[in-house]
Amino acid sequence: MNILILGGSAFLGRAYVSEALRRGHHVTTFNRGLSGADQPGVEAVRGDRNLPAGLDRLIADRRWDAVVDTAGQQPYAVGLAARLLRPHTDHYTLVSSIHAFADWGKLPLDENSTTHPCPADTPPDQPPGNHLKAGCERALLESFGADRSLILNCGLLIGPHENIGRLPWWLERIARGGKVLAPGAPSRAMQLIDARDFAAFGLDLLEQGRTGRFITTAPPGSTTFGELLDACVQATGAAAEPVWTDEEVLLSAGVEPWTELPIWAPDRPDWDAIWLADSSRARAAGLRCRPLSETVRDTWAWLQERGPAAQPYLQGRTPLGIDPEKERSLLAKAAG
Repeated sequence: MNILILGGSAFLGRAYVSEALRRGHHVTTFNRGLSGADQPGVEAVRGDRNLPAGLDRLIADRRWDAVVDTAGQQPYAVGLAARLLRPHTDHYTLVSSIHAFADWGKLPLDENSTTHPCPADTPPDQPPGNHLKAGCERALLESFGADRSLILNCGLLIGPHENIGRLPWWLERIARGGKVLAPGAPSRAMQLIDARDFAAFGLDLLEQGRTGRFITTAPPGSTTFGELLDACVQATGAAAEPVWTDEEVLLSAGVEPWTELPIWAPDRPDWDAIWLADSSRARAAGLRCRPLSETVRDTWAWLQERGPAAQPYLQGRTPLGIDPEKERSLLAKAAG
């Protein structure tokens, strides 16, 4: 197939490109060239998707069997791309997020859950927000219609080349050894999906011409926080000991969930359903998730090749990771 990937140089987009090339497809990527190097074998086109002129240059005398949008963050940008690409392709995959659902974190989710009321014609350059993903979905459907659109609501992605740094932060912290502050209980269930498995499933659906919506993540309860940190210890070979600390102690000390201790979602009303997204429809359609230990091992191997990160890990504009002195203080209190 002839596939256009909007993005294609960072993390999930990179995984899509690698898998598509492995399957023998011809891949065109369209991006600004700021997030990473193009992979050998792609036809790389440079441009800004927020500008009609950039997209006009891309589509001149071109046609694709399918488009995969891994970089849609603003409804305006998705709507613009969808309108201009409609005459040039038959199928459009939008990688959305479970964040598009209004009750994410509070209630269990499935494909029929209500999304945020964000309109398709939301003006450009909006501050980041979960609601924008719902607007991106509406922008696509307005231009392509449900019969030519595939929406994949991804869960939390991990794996080699992760650019946010949640799993890399834990691996690097575990690698330093010693006692490691760990939040809550090791039995806390989680849903994590390797970006390579996500991309493989997305391409399976694309090749089949499938449409509709799929929550794309691992099954609820597929792993636990304890298993994640144990896998980090095994992968790094470090002499590290997670010290599981009551969540109320951490919250009282001002430790921020999700950022200071990445991936930590406390067992509280606004968070207790965060790992309860029903992915059974995707699994029935062929989604397969590799063992967590394999993802962690491969991510550690990639980190060894990459070396130290050039920039701090960020969730939006918020640095990831707890200050070492703050961690030492909390560990000392836990030790009595």
